[in-house]
Amino acid sequence: MMSDEFNPMAVHGRDPSDGTVTRIAVRSDTRAAGPNVAADQLRAFVERIERLEEEKKTVADDIKNVYGEAKCMGFDTKILKKVIVLRRMDDAERMEQDMVLDTYLAALGMIPDE
Repeated sequence: MMSDEFNPMAVHGRDPSDGTVTRIAVRSDTRAAGPNVAADQLRAFVERIERLEEEKKTVADDIKNVYGEAKCMGFDTKILKKVIVLRRMDDAERMEQDMVLDTYLAALGMIPDE
C-alpha cells in the first residue's frame, strides 16, 4: 500500500453523511499508461484551466475598461448592460419578457391598462 502521497490511481472521496471513504474509479486507459502519465495529464489540465482563468480575468478587465470609456463619453452604463443582455436574446424571448413586464406594471398601476 502507498503512503499518503498523491497517487492518481487511487482517488478517494469522503461521504459527508457518515464520513466513510469511498474509492472513485479512474479511467482504464489512464491506469494502463501509468501514474506518471496520469499525473502529467492532471498537471496539463490544471495548467490549461489556470491559463483560461487568467484570460477570463483579462477579458473582464477589458470589458470594464470599455464601460468606463462609455461612461466618460456620457453613456449610462446600467442601460448599456441592459442593452447587451437584450441583444443576446432572440426576438420571441424579448417580446415575451416585455409583455410580462407590461402586465406586471399595469397590475401595479404603473402604466395605464390597454
